[in-house]
Amino acid sequence: MKRILLMVFRNILLVPYMWIKLCHRAAHPENYTLEEHVKFLKWIVFRANKGGNVKIEEHGAENLPKENGFMFFPNHQGMYDVLAILDACPYPFSVVAKKEVKDVPFLKQVFSCMHAYMIDREDIRQSMQVIIDVSKEVQNGKNYLIFAEGTRSKNGNQIGSFKGGSFKAATKAKCPIVPVALIDSFKPFDTKTISQVTVQVHFLEPLYYEEYKNMKTTEIAEIVHDRIQKIIDENCPERAEIQ
Repeated sequence: MKRILLMVFRNILLVPYMWIKLCHRAAHPENYTLEEHVKFLKWIVFRANKGGNVKIEEHGAENLPKENGFMFFPNHQGMYDVLAILDACPYPFSVVAKKEVKDVPFLKQVFSCMHAYMIDREDIRQSMQVIIDVSKEVQNGKNYLIFAEGTRSKNGNQIGSFKGGSFKAATKAKCPIVPVALIDSFKPFDTKTISQVTVQVHFLEPLYYEEYKNMKTTEIAEIVHDRIQKIIDENCPERAEIQ
């Protein structure tokens, strides 16, 4: 909360304009392309990061597929995760998020602008429809992000288990799966400090359909999980001390 207040205070002259424009876009997402929405959101995130002492360190953008129609699968550390990837990613993407965040101020507007799907994990029929809809959109060249842990780990840079069901949309679309390792993404919004923090975003080499077509989704989940944890262990001093 302290850092959010700092972001607002240091951008106080821009905040009213940002909020009005964001709410307008969120109320009428169909009036803009995803690319236009993402460009606007990147500007907001840039200003927020500058005001809030947050630095984004991007690694591995060269690993991203050259053609759209792929899916990101990052570890989930906190509410800042999507904003970190949004800042680091050179391509527009949308999100599949749990319905519990659909009424969180600011995130609600951001997800609306990103044409996000809200999934109800307790409603099997609705969840399956989201999987079908997302897979079709990915096949048509849209990029998506799903948190395979289902919920944030709350254990800093130690990630939780990845759920196989999270990969069903990707396997149905037969698209590239891009693991994303987030390091210290929990610090901007989920710690009380307002000192300088660096969030690392690592885009790992994709898994292509030919590599995973004969695997179960649980096997894919385990591979993606282990690749992300390996990068975290190699690039996080705190994790290295634990090993």
